[in-house]
Amino acid sequence: MYSLIGKALFFTIIFSVFISLTALLVSRVSLKRNVWLAGFFSNVLDFFYLPIKYFFCKFSDPRILDKWIVSLKNIAHASNFSKTRNRIIVVPHCVRALDCPASSTILGIQCRDCGKCIVTQLKKDAKKYGYDLYITTGSSAIVNILKHKPAEGILGIACNYEINKGMCSLNGKKIVTYGVPLLNDGCYNTKVDYEKVIETIEHFDENKV
Repeated sequence: MYSLIGKALFFTIIFSVFISLTALLVSRVSLKRNVWLAGFFSNVLDFFYLPIKYFFCKFSDPRILDKWIVSLKNIAHASNFSKTRNRIIVVPHCVRALDCPASSTILGIQCRDCGKCIVTQLKKDAKKYGYDLYITTGSSAIVNILKHKPAEGILGIACNYEINKGMCSLNGKKIVTYGVPLLNDGCYNTKVDYEKVIETIEHFDENKV
């Protein structure tokens, strides 16, 4: 009996390592081209996220893991995101100017269109393409926003860690997410890849079904 349990445990560990390594390889490839079963492999990485992240912290950079997972999820979500109608854009507060005059509310930071940072332009672009834009202090704030402004799709602009965290928090809520990573990490003075944001918005605007 114990022998069978030992064998089952051994093969379970071997399979877990194999499927995790395969998922990591696929996620790395996804940075350059589309891959099959992106949703399945992103779920694998979500399931084994903590032990895999431990190894990345020990031997590499954990930000790489989040970057790969976000890439996989974007591929997996692209088709469904193109079908959404009611969309919002979520921007992190760290892109604001250091002397930003905006105040904070339950619905995030309320931009005053002062023109000191990229948010003013993003608000104009969001309105042009039919999005509502919110500035948040973290992925957890999205829950409050959705209580007041239900949405089918969320375009998240943030560091890869926050994008992945937000995507995970919305699993099972019938909300399709897509992410555009920032050009740099940090709690302040971060930079938005503006061209990538517009390219993404226009891509999904052209491919509405």
